[in-house]
Amino acid sequence: MLTRLTFSIALATSVLFGTTALAEETGPLQIFVSKDTQSLVVYDGDQVVITSNISTGKAGHTTPSGIFSILEKRKTHFSNLYDSAPMPWMQRITWSGVALHESAHVPRYPASHGCVRMPAKFARTLWGMTRRGFHVVISDREVAPHAMTAADLFKPRYPKPSPDLMSDAELRPTIVSTTSVEVAMNETLPKLGATAIAAVPKDEAPVKILITRASDKDRALTIQHMLTQLGYDVGDHDGILGSKMRAAIKTYQEIHGQKPTGEMTAAFQRSVYKVMNRTLPTGWIYVRRNFKPLFDAPIEISNPEIALGTHFIQAVHVNAAQNSVDWFGVTLDNYINDLAAKRLGITSTPDALAVDAAEQAFARASIPNDIRERIETILGNGSSITITDIGTEHETGLGTDFITVTRKSPKQEG
Repeated sequence: MLTRLTFSIALATSVLFGTTALAEETGPLQIFVSKDTQSLVVYDGDQVVITSNISTGKAGHTTPSGIFSILEKRKTHFSNLYDSAPMPWMQRITWSGVALHESAHVPRYPASHGCVRMPAKFARTLWGMTRRGFHVVISDREVAPHAMTAADLFKPRYPKPSPDLMSDAELRPTIVSTTSVEVAMNETLPKLGATAIAAVPKDEAPVKILITRASDKDRALTIQHMLTQLGYDVGDHDGILGSKMRAAIKTYQEIHGQKPTGEMTAAFQRSVYKVMNRTLPTGWIYVRRNFKPLFDAPIEISNPEIALGTHFIQAVHVNAAQNSVDWFGVTLDNYINDLAAKRLGITSTPDALAVDAAEQAFARASIPNDIRERIETILGNGSSITITDIGTEHETGLGTDFITVTRKSPKQEG
């Protein structure tokens, strides 16, 4: 049975360069909650969609500030912590008990037990506008996303075609007219033809990206792999300094003339990386999709003695056919105490109020070309980048995106 594919000039143009529908498609919305103004604003890019008064957590039950996403939605829900109190139109943002929900008591001051209370009508409206995975940014001072055009951010692209991408289907004579070209063949193409590369890919869930400093666990896991390649028995590759790992480190240190402490000292790490002809990473990039880890890799962060700050950047209007995307970013305050700064090697902090703070932070991340290409071929509407020095360890886990909890400085709290 013949299968006919009719490609008009107009259709071919729309496939190659993006359809009108794609060009006009709006990306996922962003929700911004401001604790100082007790307000909630929904943005599409940098355009305000809808606003409302809200009520956040009172003293002793403060609503956490930071970068979250909607993990669960329920029209009817009752609190597990506070006497089964009703929480209609609930949208959960942490598994530790923080959510957006309807309440009959929404004064313009903090009054909740940690959740974000919303007026009934607005709560129902917002519930209908969102999906799981939509981001919620809660800030101590009012902030708003702005268009980012200066930074060399990720751009969507199609994967490179493999050499055998051309179809080997048996073609019959073509019929050519001034308006269309018809190609008839015996069966559906067994392999995608070259023009299929330009077809819009199926709608995948957006990827969520975290750029941060290399953690002790990251470094330990990487060194476990390298020591194994060098013939040492480190036990499980888990990033944990267990007894076998410590024994392997001690043996390595003895062989290389170092004090045999069994600890991952700076000298030990530099030595292993030098032996393996690799560079000691200062940063790490993680990628998640559908609340699950996808992949991660070491990266380099220039001027590591300067804090990265905390920034959230989201992609909308993603069009791989045109290699185009609109990025919108925001910078949040995030205090790092002296002890943490010393541990991270931070000696100075950039101005969080600078207009291009997010752009400057991203520019300091040197991402390997293969990692950049991998990200760009799976980029979709609602994909996001979080950049931060610290603050993702506690809430981020199974069933979440990257959750970053920010902290006020003692001066702000006072």
